Amino acid sequence: MSVAQGAALQVERVTKAFGGFTAVDDLDLEVPSGSFFALLGPSGCGKTTTLRMVAGLEQPTAGSITIGGRDVTGTRAHQRPVNTVFQSYALFPHLTVGENVAFGLRRRRERDVDRRVAEALELVELGHVADRRPAQLSGGQQQRVALARAVVNRPALLLLDEPLGALDLKLRRQMQLELKRIQDEVGLTFVHVTHDQEEAMTMADTVAVMNHGRIEQLGAPADLYELPRTAFVANFLGQSNLAPGTVVEGPDGHGLLGVDVGGSRVRLPAARAVAAAGRVLVGVRPEKVRILVPGQEPGPGENVLGPGVVTDVSFAGVSTQYRVELTGVGTFGVFAQNLLGGATVAHGAVVRLAWSAQHTFGLSGDEDVAAGAADLDGEP
Repeated sequence: MSVAQGAALQVERVTKAFGGFTAVDDLDLEVPSGSFFALLGPSGCGKTTTLRMVAGLEQPTAGSITIGGRDVTGTRAHQRPVNTVFQSYALFPHLTVGENVAFGLRRRRERDVDRRVAEALELVELGHVADRRPAQLSGGQQQRVALARAVVNRPALLLLDEPLGALDLKLRRQMQLELKRIQDEVGLTFVHVTHDQEEAMTMADTVAVMNHGRIEQLGAPADLYELPRTAFVANFLGQSNLAPGTVVEGPDGHGLLGVDVGGSRVRLPAARAVAAAGRVLVGVRPEKVRILVPGQEPGPGENVLGPGVVTDVSFAGVSTQYRVELTGVGTFGVFAQNLLGGATVAHGAVVRLAWSAQHTFGLSGDEDVAAGAADLDGEP
């Protein structure tokens, strides 16, 4: 399939209210042409409403939406250079796979329909099932047919609304890679709505984390993960340990702040702190932390908290996940990689925790610590 030209999307000061409820609140977004953009957030945060307004299925209460430099705010869905792939595949059961993919082209009386359908099916590696009915396909194959049907129309903007939610875990991970490959090949602009943090981080060039109708933080997946700016982002995009502290020393010669956390001194790079004075939430990811058993000492430049007691040990395949109750601080999570011959730390053991000062981040001390507490029970 020839490379299509994706269009840039601009959402300016868009608000959507349903009666007294504001689903999207004064939202600004800019999606560059040809990029893979993810809107990530929990149910009810406004991400699907935003997608529906871009698609033309809902009209904003205020604000404007521009696609490819053209204001489409007042236009209907069929007048926009947009296609949407939903979680429900919405395939016509009485048509073959090829006829499903060709449906939109034939309605518009396009040329070279057979060639374009064949190219779209080859793109999703389903050329061999063109004559089958949807009921004869697996869920993953049906999802790829729905994607081929959307891509064959060569929209400037492709919207994906939880498109992998109905698939099992293994197939969902395979489709994540497939979607990214397809986006690279066809050059369209993809805007993907999901509540799955791994899905967003695997596929997207840029992730916008939404909460209560607003963008909490926007950036590259690695940047959001390594340097969250709010407790909500720290907790939602991965898992985090957060502990309240007070800045007691200004930046030293290495640019490190000194923070009192439960009576212990923790070092924090000033460049990784939202605030450089007063109360802060000190954060560190569970996989950055290591457990020190009696007789083990921290390395140079490491922060140390403890003593504490191991209150839970869970084997998770590639890692063992611990909960450690730290005196005067609270519960911290630790993810320890399961290396060949490595020993686990027993439940009830008295330990200390250590991690590099460079892996520490600092958030506003006015935030709720519970919003960033480590969640070791799976997806948020």
